[in-house]
Amino acid sequence: MRESEPMTLDAKIPATIVWHNDQLKILDQRRLPGAVSYLEVTDLDAAWQAINTLAVRGAPAIGITAAYALVVAMRNTPDQRSVAQFLEDLNAAGTYLKTARPTAVNLAWAVDRVIAAASCEPSYVRIKSEAETIHAEDRRICRAIGEAGRGLITPHCRILTHCNAGSLAVSELGTATAPLYLNHAANVPFKVYVGETRPLLQGARLTAWELSQAGIDVTLICDSMAASLMAAGQIDLVIVGTDRVTGNGDVVNKIGTLNLAVLCHHFEVPFYVACPVSSYDPATPSGAEVVIEERDSSEILGDQAADVPVFNPAFDITPAALVSGIITDRGIARAPLADSLAELFQSGEG
Repeated sequence: MRESEPMTLDAKIPATIVWHNDQLKILDQRRLPGAVSYLEVTDLDAAWQAINTLAVRGAPAIGITAAYALVVAMRNTPDQRSVAQFLEDLNAAGTYLKTARPTAVNLAWAVDRVIAAASCEPSYVRIKSEAETIHAEDRRICRAIGEAGRGLITPHCRILTHCNAGSLAVSELGTATAPLYLNHAANVPFKVYVGETRPLLQGARLTAWELSQAGIDVTLICDSMAASLMAAGQIDLVIVGTDRVTGNGDVVNKIGTLNLAVLCHHFEVPFYVACPVSSYDPATPSGAEVVIEERDSSEILGDQAADVPVFNPAFDITPAALVSGIITDRGIARAPLADSLAELFQSGEG
């Protein structure tokens, strides 16, 4: 680890994205928790690879990386060019970046936002400013989500979360973990159970690690243990993040999220989703219209030589009817989610 790298959360958790002196570095999450190291993103291809191979992951972090990647791409092109050429090059770079991962809406949201800014003022300075604004907004939004959701966590509450919607998935604090961090800072006692999140173990490698680094009472479980914990009355609340929330309130999140929502419905455990504005997709009517990314079979098979077909979707869709509420930076949306979300976000970008 480089001693000079910025840290978040009282210097216990490394910053996911570092932008300094027009240079972009991202924390290589493939190597956590064994090693803390940064990748220098010097061109568009490096950014595409980092997103596609999950060196950077978490919907908001992907969006921020994509915004900065466009800045890096345009920095590497000739200074002398027409406005039309600038916009053509920027659009081509954005179109390419969007192919890195199709499901999380944040990637396209950030790319489109930088391009829209350039359409008003086609310059390197303008797109750099927009990317920095997106980064700063994410910090504010995560904290606001934490404030909106902190009241859900009562003293001695037992919370289950899935995958990683923590500080490592955003700029800081996380989305689903933001209420946890704020309550921990206020000395509210609670316990967190983290599902390992097969097949890439984002819960085990990332969430359990970052929460323990922050001093939070955390216990790692296998994904298949959630039902027995709920049956024993050991879970009071489930909070997860999301890669996309559609217009009707359907939640697209890491595979296994639907399992938890169904269990919560059966055992009458509240099921909440933390959603920044960049993950809200009112233009897509429901989860049925979302393209679900399928990952390589090697993520499940590993080094096994078994010659067997593999089905490896990265995400599943949780129907709005199974969601107790969606925690946003503007408050908690509740049923009917479509109406509530539209009302919360109607004032524009958050």
